[in-house]
Amino acid sequence: MNILILGSGGREHAIGWKIAQSKKVKNIYIAPGNAGTRNVGTNIPVDLDDFHRIKTIVIENEIDMVIVGPEAPLVDGIYDFFVADSVLKDIPVIGPSKDGAKLEGSKSFAKDFMAKNNIPTAAYQTFDSSNINEGHLFIDSLTSPYVLKADGLAAGKGVLIIDSAEDAKAELTSMISEHKFGDASKSVVIEEFLSGIELSVFVLTDGEDYVILPEAKDYKRIGQSDTGLNTGGMGSISPVAFANAEFMQKVEDQIIKPTVNGLSNDGIVYKGFIFFGLINVEGNPYVIEYNCRMGDPEAESVIPRIVTDLVDLFDATAKGNLKNTKIEFDNRTAAAIMLVSVGYPENYEKGKVIKGLDNVNNCILFHAGTAIDIENNSVKTSGGRVIAVTAMGENMSSALKKAYANVDLINFEGKYERRDIGFDLVQFDNK
Repeated sequence: MNILILGSGGREHAIGWKIAQSKKVKNIYIAPGNAGTRNVGTNIPVDLDDFHRIKTIVIENEIDMVIVGPEAPLVDGIYDFFVADSVLKDIPVIGPSKDGAKLEGSKSFAKDFMAKNNIPTAAYQTFDSSNINEGHLFIDSLTSPYVLKADGLAAGKGVLIIDSAEDAKAELTSMISEHKFGDASKSVVIEEFLSGIELSVFVLTDGEDYVILPEAKDYKRIGQSDTGLNTGGMGSISPVAFANAEFMQKVEDQIIKPTVNGLSNDGIVYKGFIFFGLINVEGNPYVIEYNCRMGDPEAESVIPRIVTDLVDLFDATAKGNLKNTKIEFDNRTAAAIMLVSVGYPENYEKGKVIKGLDNVNNCILFHAGTAIDIENNSVKTSGGRVIAVTAMGENMSSALKKAYANVDLINFEGKYERRDIGFDLVQFDNK
């Protein structure tokens, strides 16, 4: 098979790294890719909103399957574009239809979907320019802290957790009237704050059946002990020690099954990943958010733990045959540490030469914001999140020790990483 992966981050590098191990793959193309994905396939420059250019790439390279990494093309309807095109319609796309991608593309759609299907989630209401004052009253009805979510896509940064009611009202006005997150915050979901510990659960679904992938916990805040601004993710751990069999059975029965069945009952075509952002509240799972694609940086700890041929899983997803498919995991712990550019998630500099990439051992490097400097034949930074360093160990402590030892071998001007990934899981890690 010739496979095209759309995207340029650590998630796409991890997917490419895994499918490159399959005997069923002839050629892998990553569009646009990064400096690391060149090691698993061929990079092709493209803007991911240029569906017609993507069509040309598919035809020219005789692509047999397309795997969509990031959310934007899915929300924009790339699955539907393929299905409607007479040349592309028989080429499977791993990712949901535009209607299915609303699970991530619209927070209000997702919350309404959960309410309709009795899926546990926080109490909420949605507001826009027509009823901001009602939003202020709803804030007054809640107890601190207050959770405000931009309805649309905001690159993982559209969620605010605010302690003061007055500040929450001011932010609501800023989001809606002053377009703090652009069109993404034309409407805003306000919901009650749930207290607990978070985790991410993933499935691949063919629209009727599903397989559950290894769970993970990611760390969104830029600072130690989960402080500071939200980011796209500073690291992840898989498995999650508190997600025992009893808890995961609740997740499957109360969340996964009703979600897949709800999509099917609504006639929504969904062939791809569903990401469940969950919170464990006194032993019971609640949904914080859905994503319509694999998580990042969770992919960098989850995918290395998948023993099963990922191409087989994707093929079964495309053909509607997941009910006959088994998935096998590596029982070891994977720890992924993200190296970022100083200043991220706000302003940061690019073009810094990365040194030490050849010095690492007993780990996997998944590139995110990297590029090749052709003139100097070097790898340089090109984004806020630069590289994920993933290591495996018999327990979380040993995996983290290996990962951080390799983190210290890699250097670029302004390198920053959190040194406390997994800090809140230590109490559960009894391996």
